[in-house]
Amino acid sequence: MRRRESMAGKSRQRGISLFTLIFILAILGVVGAVGLRAFPSVIEYQAALKAINRAKDESTVAAVRAAFDRAAEIDNITSIKGRDLEVTKDGDKVVVSFAYEKEFHLAGPAWLTLKYEGVTRPGR
Repeated sequence: MRRRESMAGKSRQRGISLFTLIFILAILGVVGAVGLRAFPSVIEYQAALKAINRAKDESTVAAVRAAFDRAAEIDNITSIKGRDLEVTKDGDKVVVSFAYEKEFHLAGPAWLTLKYEGVTRPGR
């Protein structure tokens, strides 16, 4: 009889421990902090892609760069300028591309480097 009582009293506990919960929250906090630092640069990259796709319709290299600079002023693109764009021709199509890096200081000797590159979409 005692044996049954002792087995019933030792039911298995389920769930996560306090240490595991704190560890998971710390990891989520670090990922969230890095994400908050990087998110504006991703938005800027998307704006730069839109700007080069609008600027590619211009007829000269100087006009493409000037159109990009106007869009960069409106969309607050500060990482690249019109002079940084590579403008080439592929047949009768104008192809505009760019590449740049953004660095963010995280803590101590740790840095986050994001490398961005973009090219105009074909067609249109």
